[in-house]
Amino acid sequence: MNLWPLFLNHQGRPAHKWVHYFPIYERHFERYVNRPMTLIEIGCGKGGSLQLWKQYLGPYARIVGLDIRPECKKFEEDQIYVRIGDQSDDGFLLSVIDEFGPAQIVIDDGSHQMKHIAASFRCLYPKIAPDGVYFVEDLHTAYWEQFGGGLRKPGSFIEISKNLIDELNVAYHGSETEFSKTTLSIHFYDSVVVFEKGNYGRKYAPCIGKSLGNQLRRLNWPGRWLHRQATRARKALRYP
Repeated sequence: MNLWPLFLNHQGRPAHKWVHYFPIYERHFERYVNRPMTLIEIGCGKGGSLQLWKQYLGPYARIVGLDIRPECKKFEEDQIYVRIGDQSDDGFLLSVIDEFGPAQIVIDDGSHQMKHIAASFRCLYPKIAPDGVYFVEDLHTAYWEQFGGGLRKPGSFIEISKNLIDELNVAYHGSETEFSKTTLSIHFYDSVVVFEKGNYGRKYAPCIGKSLGNQLRRLNWPGRWLHRQATRARKALRYP
C-alpha cells in the first residue's frame, strides 16, 4: 500500500506533511502494514495525520496521539487514542507506555523545541519495541534559534544525533552501551533523523572462498607453473 495516494485522496481531518517525507515514511514503516502494532505520534496537529496512519497501517494498528492541547481529545475514533500531556514530562510518557505497551513506531512531530525533542527521545527510545523505529521530523528547526537550535549548536537534536553515530560504533573505541547494543542503524535525511532498533548479534568477519592456488588448480590450463608460483607466493606471505 502506498502512503502518497492515501494522502492525496484523504477526505478526513486536515493533514499537513512535507512531500519528501513520504518515501522516507514508506521505507521505514512498510514492514508494519497490516500487523498488530502501536504507533505513537507526538503532536496531533489537526487530527488528519492520525487518520492517515490508521488508513496506511491497517485494521490491526493502534494509533496513539500525544498533545498538550485538551481539545485534541476530539480526534479519538476507532483505533485512534489521544492522551493529553507534555512531551518533555517523563511521568506522562511512561504512563502512555504503561497503558499501550512498547510502540513499534514513534514519530516526533511535536513542539519542535530542541529540549523537548531530546527529553522525549531520552525517555521513549529505550522503551520502544526491540525492532521499533523512532522518527524525528521537521529538524530544519534544529538550525533555528527560536526552537533552541543553531548551526552546530550543542544540544540541538542534529548535534545529539551526530554524537550518537560515535556511540553506535563504540565497540571499536570504548565499551558497549545500551544504545549501541539495541540500535541497528541511524538514518539522516533532509529535516529527518530515523533510528532503527535491532541487534547485530555476534560481530565477526569470516573469510570465505578458496585460495588462489586451489582456484588455479581447478582450471584446465596447460601450465602448472602458475600454480607453483601462487603456492610460493602464499608461502612467502605466510613465512616472511
